[in-house]
Amino acid sequence: MIFVYKAVTKTGVEQDGTIDAPNQDIAITSLQHRDLVIVSIRPVNEKKGLFGEISFFRRVKNSEVVMLSRQIATLFEAKVSVLSTFRLLAEESENSLLRDALTQITDDIKAGAPISSAMSRHKNIFSDFFVSMVKSGEESGKMAEAFNFLADYLDRTYALSSKAKNALIYPAFVISSFIVVMILMVVFVIPKLGVIIKETGQEMPIYTKIVLGFSDFVTSYGLFLLLLVAGLGIFLYRYTKTEEGRLNLDRFKLSIPYVGDLYKKLFLSRIADNLNTMLTAGISMVRALEISAEVVDNSIYRAIMLRSAEGVKSGSPASDIFSSYPEIPKIMVQMMRVGEESGKLGFVLDTMAKFYRREVDNQVETLVGLIEPFMIVILGLGVALLLTAVLVPIYNLASGF
Repeated sequence: MIFVYKAVTKTGVEQDGTIDAPNQDIAITSLQHRDLVIVSIRPVNEKKGLFGEISFFRRVKNSEVVMLSRQIATLFEAKVSVLSTFRLLAEESENSLLRDALTQITDDIKAGAPISSAMSRHKNIFSDFFVSMVKSGEESGKMAEAFNFLADYLDRTYALSSKAKNALIYPAFVISSFIVVMILMVVFVIPKLGVIIKETGQEMPIYTKIVLGFSDFVTSYGLFLLLLVAGLGIFLYRYTKTEEGRLNLDRFKLSIPYVGDLYKKLFLSRIADNLNTMLTAGISMVRALEISAEVVDNSIYRAIMLRSAEGVKSGSPASDIFSSYPEIPKIMVQMMRVGEESGKLGFVLDTMAKFYRREVDNQVETLVGLIEPFMIVILGLGVALLLTAVLVPIYNLASGF
């Protein structure tokens, strides 16, 4: 967003111009960093697209953050200055939200702020994990390596999550299509056939009565049923946004047969990979556990990470603390203990992360292989039930003539 401002310098010189910032507060802060006393500031009325003002449609994709990390690392390796790097990337960015953030980061760095501090103000783009990795790079003087680490880590995380999500797209589409077809048949087809069957006066099988009764109920009370389902959906959505609801939902995910095991391995892979990346970058175990708690995306494992961080602060090894939680497999605890005793914890965590990534890949492929025949059986049974309930009475009627 572009803002027009009027300001006065410390020497009393009036100055006006424009500044590009995500919002007015950030614009004011950026101008104050330039030692300007703001007299007035207002947004310029820009022409936006259909969804330009809707924040939901303004977001930065994970792939864009990965590419940004690669570009920053490349420019740092080429000895391009920090200011020139971020200014160049801001100018070249096609995403307006990312461009605004990079412009603000450039202004903050120009005002003397560290890169990590400037990035921490944009939590909708750069996570705590990302900022901590950048900070470790600043402290060690290895900024290019830190951004390469980040790009590699985000690439792995994105690929793993995408594989799990994409595996569910096809089953969800087929099941949704089946439900829509069944509803259309129950609402429009079955009632007409039901009238013909009832007019014959013949005794109907129990399954036919059930199907016709269900059809009558949906036809008569479908609108109320739809409102009830919508209300229940809204209630569940809001409930899962509460701390208790999120905890129960995460617990339910882990309790689903087979799928829960897949989720567990996904979270363990994320934890091991995250800890390895941060420990390799020189971040302390306590801080690595705290940040892992924020990026693991599960309330149960988040609580384990936070409690483990408190235990490590008290002087206990992380493996000993993990051993008290059944959600952490014994093999992982034993491997971490070996890593702690040998001083190669980072290597061990990297090995565990690769192991669980392979396990997730194999389990997703197996799940997809099982879902397809399972869906065929379920869909076949559903269609067979409807056809049998309607066609058998008609067949019996035709046989009577």
